[in-house]
Amino acid sequence: MSEDVKNVVENFGKAFEEFKKVNDQILDDKADGKSVAGLEEKLVKIEEDLQGMEDQKGALEKSAEKQAEITEKLEKLETVLSRPDSGYSSKSVDTELKLFDAYCRKGFDKLGAEEQKALTVSNDSTGGYLAPPEYVRELLKTVTEISPIRQLARVRSTSARSVQIPKRASTFSAQWVSESGTRSETTGYTVGLEQLSAHEHYALVDISEQDLEDTVFNLEQEMQSEFATQFAKAEGQAFISGDAVGKPEGLLTNSSVGEAISGNGTALTSDGLLTLVHSIKSEYGNNGRFIFNRNTLAAIRKLKDSAGQYVFQAGMSLQSGVPNTILGYPYVEASDMPDVGAGAFPIIFGDFNRAYLIVDRVALAVLRDQYTQATTGNVRYIARRRVGGQVIQPEAIVKHKISA
Repeated sequence: MSEDVKNVVENFGKAFEEFKKVNDQILDDKADGKSVAGLEEKLVKIEEDLQGMEDQKGALEKSAEKQAEITEKLEKLETVLSRPDSGYSSKSVDTELKLFDAYCRKGFDKLGAEEQKALTVSNDSTGGYLAPPEYVRELLKTVTEISPIRQLARVRSTSARSVQIPKRASTFSAQWVSESGTRSETTGYTVGLEQLSAHEHYALVDISEQDLEDTVFNLEQEMQSEFATQFAKAEGQAFISGDAVGKPEGLLTNSSVGEAISGNGTALTSDGLLTLVHSIKSEYGNNGRFIFNRNTLAAIRKLKDSAGQYVFQAGMSLQSGVPNTILGYPYVEASDMPDVGAGAFPIIFGDFNRAYLIVDRVALAVLRDQYTQATTGNVRYIARRRVGGQVIQPEAIVKHKISA
């Protein structure tokens, strides 16, 4: 374990122990009718410190635990991009990136005839040119690192605008039979097909003409970072609460996903969380995770079970793969999840890899618009890509509703 990792783990553990002591003192003083204003201020400060360390610890955990998963997803994407029907030629990576950089800096009209021919034109009516595969790979890598649901869900790549998903409507039923008995065909197994569309979304980036003329300015990195951030924010919101109309279906909007109530009309309870984790089958609970925002996390840290033990437990070792847990299950923060409130659904629990499918259309089209922002000395870049998302196995997850 590196010294940085060791320090984060130790400091977080110490801070959480202090958090528990102060919170316990507040509960005792309230019961005795004493003022707790000073203690509450101290608790807020500790919570801020915990959240800062949580962010730092989360970054280290992503690096240590998620890199293999991200690499696997990118390798699958690379396989798709290398297919003859993916829409890309077999030009070298360096040549493609340099050509794309030249187009972005100078515009199509200022490229040579051979360079113009070498660009891959988008087949969408809105125009633009396809970014090279390596550019797309790096962009999606950043999107994956930012987007919390993408890290947990199953991701599939396609060159089409939609995919057909097999949907099991019913299954065979096993039957008993004697050694010499007749094994008649069982009934009930049916499979249908459901279409999952990849919806278009776009991102805008304005770059000054002075920066474009500066050869030291890393245009590729600047555009990748900004596009990835915008795409990750847009899809992150849709994966949570999208209405499936021109955008992905959200985890919270699928009507087939079950609910478990908190047992309190306005707040979380430890008993409610226990009910939540026991509301799904063991086969899904074995890979179960919580999803909520950081305001909900702050509320959960204060909860105790019936034995007086805090339901939140600090992970002791990043190297051994033991993260912070709630009732023994890891969690992921998603800023687009709602806050705790009457009738709200601030938490989802379950196996998201089996519950949710994301479909990426591998093509990324970039249009250079030198006219719209000309009076401000900027060139506008419009990046367009398609992504779909849908709950495919509702029984694998459960929503937690704040309700008595």
